[in-house]
Amino acid sequence: MMEISPRKIAQVAMMGRELGRAEGELRAFIDRMSEDEQAELVAVMWVGRESFFAEDLPEAIATAKSEASTPCADYLIGTPHMSDHLENGLDALGISAEDVENDLM
Repeated sequence: MMEISPRKIAQVAMMGRELGRAEGELRAFIDRMSEDEQAELVAVMWVGRESFFAEDLPEAIATAKSEASTPCADYLIGTPHMSDHLENGLDALGISAEDVENDLM
């Protein structure tokens, strides 16, 4: 199982939709995560954009850790459609992104 909670992933996705007003808050939120959580966040995004299949999540996490060369927040914020990919990644892993986001509101 992952160290990062679906709630944190959904929170990043929601803040990502509000970058104009929440970029600083999003960066701080991601920066406070552990290295493992950041790698898992990137891996979930990769699953959501179909760079990896859901069953390959452990490989995606290992790849995210080994290939991390820029700050996680910079990488995620610079990725087009990051929020959609995170939500799709949660859904691919069998977690309803919509349900998690509704719980945050």
